[in-house]
Amino acid sequence: MKRLHLYKLLIAVVFFTTVYSCMGGSGKDVDGPTYGHIRIGIDNSYKLMMAAQLDMFHYFYKNATVDTLVDSETNIINLFLQDTIEVMVVGRDLTPEQLQYLRDNSYNARSTRVAIDAVAFVVNKENKNTNFYYDQIRDMFLGKITSWDQIDPKLRLGDIRLLFDRSGSSNVNYFKEKFNLQEFPSSFSAAMSNEEVIKYVEENKHAIGIVSVNWISDPADSVSHNFLTRVQTAAISPIEGSNTPGETFYQPFQYYINDRTYPFTRDVYIVDRQTYSGLGHGLSAFMAGEKGQTIILQSGMVPAALPVRVIKFQE
Repeated sequence: MKRLHLYKLLIAVVFFTTVYSCMGGSGKDVDGPTYGHIRIGIDNSYKLMMAAQLDMFHYFYKNATVDTLVDSETNIINLFLQDTIEVMVVGRDLTPEQLQYLRDNSYNARSTRVAIDAVAFVVNKENKNTNFYYDQIRDMFLGKITSWDQIDPKLRLGDIRLLFDRSGSSNVNYFKEKFNLQEFPSSFSAAMSNEEVIKYVEENKHAIGIVSVNWISDPADSVSHNFLTRVQTAAISPIEGSNTPGETFYQPFQYYINDRTYPFTRDVYIVDRQTYSGLGHGLSAFMAGEKGQTIILQSGMVPAALPVRVIKFQE
């Protein structure tokens, strides 16, 4: 009888161990698409948009807890590759080399495109120049234009100072790839946050700030609305070589982001590496669905799935 009892006990232990393992129990919290606990990494450019997404997600799914780590794009991707975080929101997809690295370590990352973003240029409220030719922006990055009188001889603002949100951010990486740069000219520097960029531009007439459009586009968000009242958003001509009198300049409005007329746009992805249908999958589906896409529309970016309506008024 004792042997039979021990045999039954052993079977029970094996059974519950197997079930626990299948449910994802390996020292980590068990989670599903609408419940459990995960930690995600967010590029600083999308901090405001993701705060709205997670507020809504938690409202609908009371048993889900999503903790966030906000950092530069470079750091977020490195943490994702190191398995420190399972999900990330960044302004680029993984490279083929990064995908292969994950496959070599038995992970198969899934990317979901959720938005089209624009990189905006903001200037001081008292700056008389809010239009830039594409070539002028490019030449600032190449170090060929360093002072305001090269933009307009009437401008007496001295040297141009351009400011990124932080070192290693998605904005930094975007323009390194866009203009094939190893490093930036001495006229560029990095702050520690988008808040610092806006503050610096507000206080310095010679400055140009470089931020994601969602930091200056959502009138319902107190932070974004506050920033928009403190600086001006520059308009850019659409293509290289478009520097003739009478050229049209485009602000990073949603219609011009959607059709890529505004020249500095990029796709935004949520990427997860969970090997099961967990909370990362659920959050990805939420952001790609109607509620998540509506939040992206309100943020000033273009939703990947919902159409952008254009209303034209007759004069």
